[in-house]
Amino acid sequence: MKSTRQLHDLGQSLWLDNITRTLLDDGTLARYIAEDSITGLTSNPSIFDAAIGGGEAYDAAIHAKTLAGLAGEALFTELALEDLRRAADLFRPVFDATDQADGWVSMEVSPLLAVDTAGSIAAARQIHDQAQRANLFVKIPGTPQGIAAIEQAIFLGIPINVTLLFSCAHYQAAAEAYLRGIERRLAAGLDLRVGSVASLFISRWDVAGNAQLPTELQHKLGIAVARQTYRAYRDLLASTRWQKLAAAGAKPQRLLWASTGTKDPAAPDTLYVSALAAPDTINTLPEKTLHAFADHGRLQGVMPADGGDAEAVLAQITGAGVDVPTLAAKLQQDGAQSFVKSWQQLMQRIAEKSGALKPAPPASAIGT
Repeated sequence: MKSTRQLHDLGQSLWLDNITRTLLDDGTLARYIAEDSITGLTSNPSIFDAAIGGGEAYDAAIHAKTLAGLAGEALFTELALEDLRRAADLFRPVFDATDQADGWVSMEVSPLLAVDTAGSIAAARQIHDQAQRANLFVKIPGTPQGIAAIEQAIFLGIPINVTLLFSCAHYQAAAEAYLRGIERRLAAGLDLRVGSVASLFISRWDVAGNAQLPTELQHKLGIAVARQTYRAYRDLLASTRWQKLAAAGAKPQRLLWASTGTKDPAAPDTLYVSALAAPDTINTLPEKTLHAFADHGRLQGVMPADGGDAEAVLAQITGAGVDVPTLAAKLQQDGAQSFVKSWQQLMQRIAEKSGALKPAPPASAIGT
């Protein structure tokens, strides 16, 4: 049995951490669904910046939208949603078959809104309404200002992918926001079936921490944080508070492993796939990592529900001089700034393509 299918069968969803128009046009995404057990996908500004700048696949659409009067963020949103609607339709059979637990795609609000609660809520509502797809998540970062937006968005019935979470404490804040939003819907007599995932970033921990750690502790920080968070996730699902909501019809906010491509060439290229095998979770894979795991990946057991050795490993890492809570805050801030940079590059790229694709004015109009 293919290793990707083994993960699927143990209860973990595999989502693609990429989208391009070419993947849709040439049937590659459909093949990943059929052959590699891919059941959803995620996007972000960096992914779209690379997709739009990587060739001519978007040029005709940019040209048409520019002539229609669209520009900047409005042009990009419709461009991205064209792709995401097509992907959502490919995943719709999974969405229906799993009773809305799987088969999702994701679209991020502008990273410029990371510290703007009201702006994030408004943007989430607009994307949700414009997408017109039940299986599309709106991504909001789990910053302090984002947490308030997440609660309100859930109360409004907008499915949310909470992004840029780095620690167990970050996850717990996101989970609390989701619970409060669902509890408010319960009190208001509203439908409790509002989808959500909480995305914990993994590999960036080791990129930041390895230089401070002895060899025997390198590449262990991200996995230890994941294990600690998985224990909190399982504890929440077993709690009386959650069980009450579940009995009333609520669906759990699933834990998602993000940033699972190995960035150190000295480490195994399937490190964060094998180590993060856990039921009732999602792993989002870059294409390179998906290909590697499908080719030579091996399961190494299932993540223990009690977190296993997470606390002991984190204690060793703390003893080696890494301040884990401080590093978590820095990683979230750096991640938000990185997405802002990608967003600005994306807007500039679209502006350049729009300008290059505009027809030249008639000679008679020049100088008049």
